[in-house]
Amino acid sequence: MQASKKKILVGGGAGYIGTMLVPKLLELGHEVTVIDTCWFGNYLDSHVNLVKKDLFECMESDFSGFDQVIFLAGLSNDPMAEHSPSKNFMLNAALPCYMAYLAKRAGVKRFICASSCSVYGFTHNQAYDELAAANCEYPYGISKLEGETGVMQMQGENFSVISLRQGTVSGYSPRMRMDLVVNAMFKSALLDNKIIINNPDIWRPIYDLRDVVKGFVSAVEAPEQISGIFNVASKNYQVKEIAEAVKKVLESCGEPEILLETKFFQDSRNYKISTAKAEEVLGFKPQFLVEDTVKDLYDHKDKMGDLEQDAYYNIRIFKNLVKKEELKKATLEKMEEFKY
Repeated sequence: MQASKKKILVGGGAGYIGTMLVPKLLELGHEVTVIDTCWFGNYLDSHVNLVKKDLFECMESDFSGFDQVIFLAGLSNDPMAEHSPSKNFMLNAALPCYMAYLAKRAGVKRFICASSCSVYGFTHNQAYDELAAANCEYPYGISKLEGETGVMQMQGENFSVISLRQGTVSGYSPRMRMDLVVNAMFKSALLDNKIIINNPDIWRPIYDLRDVVKGFVSAVEAPEQISGIFNVASKNYQVKEIAEAVKKVLESCGEPEILLETKFFQDSRNYKISTAKAEEVLGFKPQFLVEDTVKDLYDHKDKMGDLEQDAYYNIRIFKNLVKKEELKKATLEKMEEFKY
């Protein structure tokens, strides 16, 4: 049975995930509007309805008439969160709550929140399900949990809330990133013929971007009465397994021998998850292994150009944005001094 077509608002839809998700939603016949500040540029097709706007400046009227809202905005990783903890908590904790609040008041039927498996912190080599304790001690994981908790408490009879706790996303997107573990190893292997493994034994749930899109589509198409928190990823891997897969795929593609250099830096972020609930309730079925991710990256390498360009590293862009904001604030303060 074909899913009903919906009017969907995607907050932060011009980013790494949104640039792949929005075209898929349009392909499925949904009507999509994106609201994004375009901090990292805009790689969506020109026919996409894009509103360039700070989501904190949205009002209830901006959400009126939509069936669903998908939240993809916020700060995306630990380096950004640690560079500016205050912005991290505003954008990852307060912003999704504000958007869900507006959505509910505007009569939106479903709010889908991009959360993170980072909330688990350290899982003691057990595959955690959604009932397991979330005990992250880092700003990023804490803020994602706070945002998720806020939006989940708004669910009700006429307002479905689905939070997707995502694994570490990797793979090709027109809005490319190289600051994600598989992508970063891919880059190092091509540029340096070497991959440095900082801690071979820690676990990460890897999430191919094509499976990410499927995860959101599963949430969009879930029955109206469904709400809840769902772990989503492609498969759990130890970091050494990821490096070995990158090496194997690239060498099979004709690249020179790639060296693996192992170190043993302490890392208290160690988690693997169970996706059984998402598979049973949402019908989410991941398809891609890390080898598939690496092969897809290799197939698109000519489109990526310089793998070291600043545009591929969120923290570099974010630092420049913060500097510009600080300079603007200082200039305005100086102007105020001279007014009198």
